[in-house]
Amino acid sequence: MPELPPDDHDHDHDHDHSTLGEMDRRVRALETVLAQKGYIDPAALDELIDSYQTRIGPRNGARVVARAWTDPAYRRWLLADATAAIASLGYTGRQGEHMVVVENTPRRHNMVVCTLCSCYPWPVLGLPPVWYKSAPYRSRAVRDPRGVLAEFGVALPEDTEIRVWDSTAEVRYLVLPMRPAGSDGLDEMALAELVTRDSMIGTGQPTTPGAGSA
Repeated sequence: MPELPPDDHDHDHDHDHSTLGEMDRRVRALETVLAQKGYIDPAALDELIDSYQTRIGPRNGARVVARAWTDPAYRRWLLADATAAIASLGYTGRQGEHMVVVENTPRRHNMVVCTLCSCYPWPVLGLPPVWYKSAPYRSRAVRDPRGVLAEFGVALPEDTEIRVWDSTAEVRYLVLPMRPAGSDGLDEMALAELVTRDSMIGTGQPTTPGAGSA
């Protein structure tokens, strides 16, 4: 998948990258209708998904990030061949067959979206949150990434470049956030506790030591 400039997503590729089957599409449509009518609470669904992610998905991604922060050789491998580097930690499976890791730097911030559905790296992030699947996020992330980040509480310097990556059924992205200040001396396990789900999507930052979870 080519890199997307922030405000120029031409959509010149075909639009068949969703892997949703007929039943999944029906469930998605039913969920949308029920939420619009007020019969289900999207926040409750989010809470359920977050619980699932806490036990399974994002912890795996956090361990990948923490390993990259502490092991320069692993970081280089992760950026060169994310699929193999992530698999070496035991995180493989459906929706994670082809991974690409993009690294945040002081001059560049990366952000992930799936513009047409909800392609997401399950082995390292679990199930996608409701907002990731929403039409407003999917459309605005490519048109106004800085504005979307501000709504997530991420304020970046004006000269920081923002790159938006469009996940597909073939390629799933994971953001390698910058190691937070004050984390020197922490071991890999402690560092993993600082890594949030959103920081690996690019809509958040890792927590700083002593600040608690975001």
